[in-house]
Amino acid sequence: MNKKISLVALIEVSFFAAFALILDLIVPSIKLSPSISISFAMVPIFILAMRWGIKISLIAGFLWGTLQVVTGDAWIVTPVQAIMEYFIAFSFIGFAGLFYPIVQKHLRSGKKGNAVVWIVLAVFAGSVARYFWHFLAGVIFIEHFAPGIASPVLFSLTANGLTMLGTFVLCSIITVTLLTTAPRLVIRQESRTSLSDKRVS
Repeated sequence: MNKKISLVALIEVSFFAAFALILDLIVPSIKLSPSISISFAMVPIFILAMRWGIKISLIAGFLWGTLQVVTGDAWIVTPVQAIMEYFIAFSFIGFAGLFYPIVQKHLRSGKKGNAVVWIVLAVFAGSVARYFWHFLAGVIFIEHFAPGIASPVLFSLTANGLTMLGTFVLCSIITVTLLTTAPRLVIRQESRTSLSDKRVS
């Protein structure tokens, strides 16, 4: 059974990571400035985080970051910057999976109001975790992103902070809408079967 679940999880990791990449490629970002763009491409990783938990969502985020590099949809100035902004930052989206147990609990029991709160917190955690690394890379490699900026910390904090907030709000709205209207997206078949068995017994 564990092997079967592991195989299903890996298949879903591949699918959701690829879906995130496709969204990032074909859906235009909301560009507020050359340094600030808002996108909902992280939603597939958040759904996977609520469906499987942190381990699987970390892998999915890492795979998405890898696909960004492999497909050439990455802006790389140094190997260290690439590692920070694509392999580490994208992996850290998976920290939303820390909230997997409590989101599952409320969705299974039909407490959508409580589920909404925890879903939003999960999306916030994943967004902050990712953009912390973009902020750090911005400070370190400021000469490549914005030459001549007097305050690298302020510039990176503003650019990445506003991007994170906008992306967080957009992803929260979409993720909450999807999971409250279709909780089956994250409640796996074996979970639904176990829940039904408990009710019968």
